[in-house]
Amino acid sequence: MCNMKNFLKYSLWLAGVVVAIAMAGIVYIAATFNPNDYKNQIIKLVKNKHHRNLKLDGDIKLVFFPSIGADIGKVSLSEFQSDETFIYIDGAHISLALLPLLSKHVVVDDISINGLKAALVKFKNGKTNIDDLLGKNENSEEKTPLEFDIATVRVKDSNLTYLDESTGTQYKLKDFNLNTGRIANGIPGKIDFAAAIQSSKPKLDIATQMKAKLTFDLKKQLFQMDGLELQAKGAALDISNLAVLANGNISANFDTHEFSTKKLIVTATGLQGKNNFDVKLDAPALNLVQNNFTGDKLTLNAKLDSALGNIVASLALSDLTGNPQSFKSSALTLELDMKQPEQAFKIKLGSPVIGNVEQQLLNLSNLTLAINVRGDKLPNKSVNSEMKGNIQIDGNHQSVQTNLVGGLLQSQVKAKVAVSNFQDPVIRFDIDIDQFDADLYLPKETAGVANKSTPAEQSFDLAGLKKLNLEGGLRIGALKIANVKLSQVRLDVKAQNGLITISPLSTNLYQGSMNGSLKLNAQATPHIAINQNLSGINIAPLLKDAANFDTLEGKGNVAFNLTAQGNTMSALKKALNGSMSLSLTDGAAKGINIAKTLRDAQGILSMNGTTTQTQTINKAEKTDFSELKASFKINNGVARNDDLLLKSPLLRLTGNGDINIGNDTINYLTNATLAKTLKGQGGKDIVGGVTLPIRFSGPFNNLKYTLDFGTIVSDVVKQKIEAKKEGIKTKLQDQLQDKLRGLFK
Repeated sequence: MCNMKNFLKYSLWLAGVVVAIAMAGIVYIAATFNPNDYKNQIIKLVKNKHHRNLKLDGDIKLVFFPSIGADIGKVSLSEFQSDETFIYIDGAHISLALLPLLSKHVVVDDISINGLKAALVKFKNGKTNIDDLLGKNENSEEKTPLEFDIATVRVKDSNLTYLDESTGTQYKLKDFNLNTGRIANGIPGKIDFAAAIQSSKPKLDIATQMKAKLTFDLKKQLFQMDGLELQAKGAALDISNLAVLANGNISANFDTHEFSTKKLIVTATGLQGKNNFDVKLDAPALNLVQNNFTGDKLTLNAKLDSALGNIVASLALSDLTGNPQSFKSSALTLELDMKQPEQAFKIKLGSPVIGNVEQQLLNLSNLTLAINVRGDKLPNKSVNSEMKGNIQIDGNHQSVQTNLVGGLLQSQVKAKVAVSNFQDPVIRFDIDIDQFDADLYLPKETAGVANKSTPAEQSFDLAGLKKLNLEGGLRIGALKIANVKLSQVRLDVKAQNGLITISPLSTNLYQGSMNGSLKLNAQATPHIAINQNLSGINIAPLLKDAANFDTLEGKGNVAFNLTAQGNTMSALKKALNGSMSLSLTDGAAKGINIAKTLRDAQGILSMNGTTTQTQTINKAEKTDFSELKASFKINNGVARNDDLLLKSPLLRLTGNGDINIGNDTINYLTNATLAKTLKGQGGKDIVGGVTLPIRFSGPFNNLKYTLDFGTIVSDVVKQKIEAKKEGIKTKLQDQLQDKLRGLFK
């Protein structure tokens, strides 16, 4: 026991002597050694070895107690073979623990850098301005890395710049400040970082601040960042008032190629144009091992205040798995809630999803789409729809394939839609709809206000049709549009380069059918061509429903082949050309009752002079007919007719004249020839066999007709003269016969 005590005593004494000698040596070196005397040698060495200019404008001060260290001020290094400054340091300090160096263990007490300025440049040839400083180590033998232990690192008021000459991209890291706690293998240490990041291409001006606890193991190449708090504020691209906040834990193992995040939450708010947005990403767990990744339920929530309205959206991916080539999720859910001043939308979409990143494929194999729209102007103030199907997206081939079946608005729909070439979309479709009432969703006409000025007519805007490339078929079992009722509607559409063709355009309507085509050329001034044949239709309800036009009854055929060109509706009407024909049976022309008009004119027949009478159309009156035929030649908006023929047991009516469609006026003359004895319609006898000219004239909304009684008076007088002549002749014949009888008595 005594020997042990002596051993310890002498060992401690020996150690004290060694330390004293070492301290004496350090004091002597500090008193006699001046590193500033070696500045020129250091500058010359750098010049010869690296072909760069080193400037040491400040003093170099050595510190030996309580640790070995140095203070350096105003140091700069030039670019390779140039006088232009590459890096500049206003001041730096580093201190190291002495004894651990003997065992190749670096313990750094403090690293401080102040006023660092450096510029990294990537040249157009792919090289950088630091390649010469990163030259390959000629000694290929593997060396054991030094262990180090840094108590703290401080970087203050520094600026870094990166320039890529091939793209013109430049990034600046301004007001760079860094403060750390202990940095050593396996020891958690705090990191506090702040800087302003600026760029003109892309536009970027963001102030960032990051705090975290860093743990690493260089031998295992393991890095872990816990309690990450990242904040960024400023502007990026076209986004202003940007504020980003990220929290979570991040770990990486470069040896096993494993990366993971836990409790990662990222929020961002900002203003894009006039649109305010608020986005939040929540990733409870993401793991990447080798090339495979997994993830718990990922959610993305967003709010947007824009011209479209207030939008709230939520996207969720459950059980996400995959690799850099492909991925899948058991359930993708998207919920969208949009509020506008007059209506609100709710959309919910759900489906399993499979994707391939390399091939840019996305497959929603079991899609469910639910839509709810609310608004005072909607039918029953609410519309609900639900459809099911699938969607396939092929990014490499720029195509989308969609198959949907279900309720859309108040209809049952089967739809196949294909889109290719996203830059100039090519659309193909095939759609079946059981029934649709378009009037429920069209703007309602409001009652006119007296003395309300008519707004200036707007030109057609068909710019969107010039690039439209569309082809497909649409079939509707029952359709109501503009109050016109149609059934078995079929139209095949083809549109390309501003040329739109709808052929066939067919439907059943009003106890008859319609078949034809429509063509529109929107390449320059719009040109329209329409060719339609209506067979066996009931004209009265059609005109009433389509135009509230209640002037004609009957059943039959209507055909028209028309063209027009113009930038406005009035221009189209004035440029209307083509032909039209009408053939009706068992109907009536409303607005005038010719029989009643003649009965009311009994007193006029005894007048010696001629007279005319002008009256307005009276929709309560009508003239029946058994047959009505007419054909029109239309030139520059004026329809000319010369073969009007109306027949009935009471009269025969012919006519000719012009209907000015462009100006909404009419100038038309008819001649009504009455039967010899006028009975039936009206029931009262009158002298028949006369012709009554009737001229229709005026604007469509104030149509008038003029009766020319002068002609009918002349006809009646002629009839009376002929009757008297016939009477005298008969009387003379009777007298002659009587005399002849007397001669033979």
